[in-house]
Amino acid sequence: MRQALREIAARSNVENDFVGDGHALQLRSLLADEQYVAGLQAQKRWELFYEAGRAELRLGNEKQALGLLKQALDVVPQNNAYDRKRTHFELGLASLRFGETQNCCQLNTSDSCIVPIRGQGLHQRPAGSRQAIEHFTAVLERPAAEGESDEVLYYDATARWLLNIAYMTLGEYPQGVPEAYRVDPEFFQSSVEFPRFRNVYPELGLDTFNLCGGAVVDDFDNDGDLDIITCTWDVTGQMQVFRNNGDGSFDEVTEESSLKGFYGGLNLVHADYDNDGDLDIYVMRGAWLRSKGMHPNSLLRNDGDLRFTDVTFEAGLGQMDCPTKTAAWADYDLDGDLDLYVGNESSEAVQAPCQLFRNEGDGTFTSVAQAAGIADVHFSMGAAWGDFDGDRYPDLYLSVDGPNKLYHNNRDGTFTDVAEELGVDLPLASFPTWFWDYNNDGHLDIFVGCTSGPVGVLASDIRFEMMHLYQNRGDGTFQDVAEEAGLHYPASPMGANFGDLNQDGYPEFYLATGNTQFSEIQPNVMFLNQAGQSFANVTMAGGFGHLQKGHGVSFADLDNDGDQDVYVQLGGAYPGDRFNDALFINPGFAGNSVTIQAVGEQSNRCAIGTRLELVIEADGQERSIFHTIGSGGSFGGNPLRQAIGVGSAEVVKSLRVQWPASGQLQEFTNVPVDRAYRIVEGAAAPEPLQLQPFAVPRQDTAAPKP
Repeated sequence: MRQALREIAARSNVENDFVGDGHALQLRSLLADEQYVAGLQAQKRWELFYEAGRAELRLGNEKQALGLLKQALDVVPQNNAYDRKRTHFELGLASLRFGETQNCCQLNTSDSCIVPIRGQGLHQRPAGSRQAIEHFTAVLERPAAEGESDEVLYYDATARWLLNIAYMTLGEYPQGVPEAYRVDPEFFQSSVEFPRFRNVYPELGLDTFNLCGGAVVDDFDNDGDLDIITCTWDVTGQMQVFRNNGDGSFDEVTEESSLKGFYGGLNLVHADYDNDGDLDIYVMRGAWLRSKGMHPNSLLRNDGDLRFTDVTFEAGLGQMDCPTKTAAWADYDLDGDLDLYVGNESSEAVQAPCQLFRNEGDGTFTSVAQAAGIADVHFSMGAAWGDFDGDRYPDLYLSVDGPNKLYHNNRDGTFTDVAEELGVDLPLASFPTWFWDYNNDGHLDIFVGCTSGPVGVLASDIRFEMMHLYQNRGDGTFQDVAEEAGLHYPASPMGANFGDLNQDGYPEFYLATGNTQFSEIQPNVMFLNQAGQSFANVTMAGGFGHLQKGHGVSFADLDNDGDQDVYVQLGGAYPGDRFNDALFINPGFAGNSVTIQAVGEQSNRCAIGTRLELVIEADGQERSIFHTIGSGGSFGGNPLRQAIGVGSAEVVKSLRVQWPASGQLQEFTNVPVDRAYRIVEGAAAPEPLQLQPFAVPRQDTAAPKP
């Protein structure tokens, strides 16, 4: 496998239109021929400088890009207003990116790139933002006329948004922004109070300065502390493994983990596929590259103590290479071991049917998608398993580029698509997805993220498709309640996940947003669950609005203090869009929690699909909190050890555990809170689990009672 990945990396300059520099090399060769350049007509000369500048910018060569784009502006014909606008726009973008490199990358702090930008996030080196303001203003001074193309409208809307960001980096927003171009300051306010989660990543000493990729957080060495594993879709980029030392520090142990040389990978999913008590990892590669993305995926078996062995081929998973970014584990046939679904990316250039691998229980898998009726040809975006009809057999939701799919498990090894029948096939431009019980009524609901238009929608009245929240009515049908739940924010999420930040038992969710274009600079977004009735945007108050492109998201109690923190893998698709990850530390709430590590005997050992119900009495009312064990959303991995908020409850009156394979229901009463437990399938009582809290670098801040 390592050799295959090295060969892919070696071909990247020629084959990879994102991370390779082949296009830039061609343009540099033309520019070096002075006679050729001098002989070009003005329009063609502009095109050469313009395209060369954009190519250098994507590679992260901002100074070269600025020089070329300035030359383009010098030669663009005076009567060509459209190309002048485009050139000013690209100069503004290159200038803003130059300022970002000079400040946010080279002088990275906890406040860097988090809107509203303030404190140490303000640019100490202002030249880039000053130049950006000049060029974005030039774009806006010649507004689009009625009837002009959507592309012109895009330049105006996006330039307005980025102009406000440039002023903000200098501490001059809103007062310095011309009123005609100013984004309403209310956009940068939260509708409810919420404490600030500090990004402590710059203080951890970790080095993940990388492109887009995946992240999983879990206890991979079984020492009680949660470790971090990341990957990057850069075909020359290394997977990275960080061991949690249990004292607020992490060590990179990639080489010791035997993963040196494992390059690429846009996403990761983890599970204990061989039921040996160690969590394994499946790595997905080739996404977005179509016919050039026929890269092998990897199944990495955990041999203990954070040491991995590539078993892809011996496990029977290496017979077909297809571009993919989504996969999900579940015991779909309830035989006690975990099966694997892989959603591939089919296109005009590639016919890549989706795959389902049945676990044979001996370390090998058999491809059964065709027989199961789900070997469909889609451009798959996100996949998630969940038992929406309560029969214990997990069903499969698939977001695709087109009508989405809900494959109902027929309990005989086959599936039937019921998405259109149940009205859950939208949006058409979907991406991350998951099953969850957001309102604690005992029925699994479905969330589907959506590409809601380019970043300019944040500064305009233009609207595209929105995210969907399908509430399970409990009778086998759904209704979309996104609008009445307040989910009308025009996000474009890639990575996303959910977890309970304020320990009230209702899950929040985080959208890691962006797109491949350099101009897509928008805040990632956090939504607060308001008792299962609606969601409030707490991005700005909570300090979650990181402007860098977000991908893998993990809600995890990284410091063992009972509340959930948020880890986000950051970076874009092009070499010039690299960034460090973020770790938002929970400042603490007044609520209580219970941490549960479930261990299957007849069911899969890591307990994926196990259903928990916690009956509590909080604030004078008895209610239930429902939770299904899993890693969360389709892009980013939460720990399988669950930290579950119980509000002000001082005891869990009843803890019910229903196991997927055996169907066994265990019930424990009067379980003390603010403790951790290991629950083994069939055991008479929970076992105390000793987890030692520790301090991750943080500033003490008071948090309101939930």
